[in-house]
Amino acid sequence: MRTMKAQHGGGRGRSPFLTSYALTLAFITFVSVLYFKDFSSTLHRPFLNRPPPHRARPPRHHAAAVAQAQLPFAVGAAPPGCDVARGEWVYDEAARPWYQEEECPYIQPQLTCQAHGRPDRAYQHWRWQPRGCSLPSFNATLMLEMLRGKRMLFVGDSLNRGQYVSLVCLLHRIIPESSKSMETFDSLTVFRAKDYNATIEFYWAPFLAESNSDDAVVHRIADRIVRGTSIEKHAEFWKGADILVFNTYLWWMTGQKMKILQNSFEDKTKDIIEMETEEAYGMVLNAVLKWVESNMNPKTSRVFFVTMSPTHTRSKDWGEDTDGNCYNQTSPIKDLSYWGPGTSKGLMRVIGEVFGASSKIPVGVVNITQLSEYRKDAHTQIYKKQWNPLTPEQIANPKSYADCTHWCLPGLQDTWNELLYSKLFFP
Repeated sequence: MRTMKAQHGGGRGRSPFLTSYALTLAFITFVSVLYFKDFSSTLHRPFLNRPPPHRARPPRHHAAAVAQAQLPFAVGAAPPGCDVARGEWVYDEAARPWYQEEECPYIQPQLTCQAHGRPDRAYQHWRWQPRGCSLPSFNATLMLEMLRGKRMLFVGDSLNRGQYVSLVCLLHRIIPESSKSMETFDSLTVFRAKDYNATIEFYWAPFLAESNSDDAVVHRIADRIVRGTSIEKHAEFWKGADILVFNTYLWWMTGQKMKILQNSFEDKTKDIIEMETEEAYGMVLNAVLKWVESNMNPKTSRVFFVTMSPTHTRSKDWGEDTDGNCYNQTSPIKDLSYWGPGTSKGLMRVIGEVFGASSKIPVGVVNITQLSEYRKDAHTQIYKKQWNPLTPEQIANPKSYADCTHWCLPGLQDTWNELLYSKLFFP
């Protein structure tokens, strides 16, 4: 074989080596020239000669967009530029409600407005329509399949519990009666979808951090105290969750500075300092974020934070002349710029700052605040179980004991879960 190549090359014994060497050298030279040209042209790009500040580090929203392509549980993507938090309420008797109150046995009596005599049903028929796009249709079968073998946990206050119950109502209809159950263990409530080996749970922690309001039943305490950034007691129950949905807001709105305990509730002498609400709120949210980044796997789990739920305690706030509140309200506020004075924009800003800074695991902020601001009609009002007997004065003046904080089910909180569903499966 070598003889034949030597004869073909003109009879020189070392010509094959020289030929191979020459070809290799030529190839290296060729690649070097191309690389140099490419590198040279790169050096002449304007953005490297004078990099604008926003190019020095990729914008956060760009990094988030790249990360979303790999988010666990995602089956699609939201349309570009779609902000589901901005839109309007559309009356739609054909499409809403998703279920009937009497069809869901898991709704607490504090939220069963029809059973407690509410005369109208219009509040059940409003559908949220984002501007320029639409929410994906809630698919209970898809969600249960995606939750197969998983644990989904809501953590927060009674408003988060209302959203939790709403989700159970949205899902339980397609599960056979013998294949589902709900149990409560102190602060933890567990709904089991047995055929799916899945649980959807709620854990009571109104401040997320340890506080003197942590009893799931007896927690009506006026002098509220939060134990700094101590979340370990609660976080023991969060471990192992595949999806976490946090909220905390209502219990912070005392109108006064927050009392922060720096030692233990068991200590005889309490070391308590006072902090501005925004500062204390940010301190606790940062502690939660730190725990999330240390304990949640971004490749297999998802974390969400639901923003503030507004109240409607003064009808003058939305332009009515009467000295009323949410009582007897039967339609949403039409002014799309409305933002109630009782909803803290400062705490809303803190939420964005804290969770927008997450680098290890993205925290999806489910913005339910603005769309809920319009729903002065959706509160439980007086149509709920009353924990204490009503006085003659209250009976004579129903608005005096109207609940303008919590929401009837079915109703507004089903829409919160539509937004959560969208964030979870179509980020």
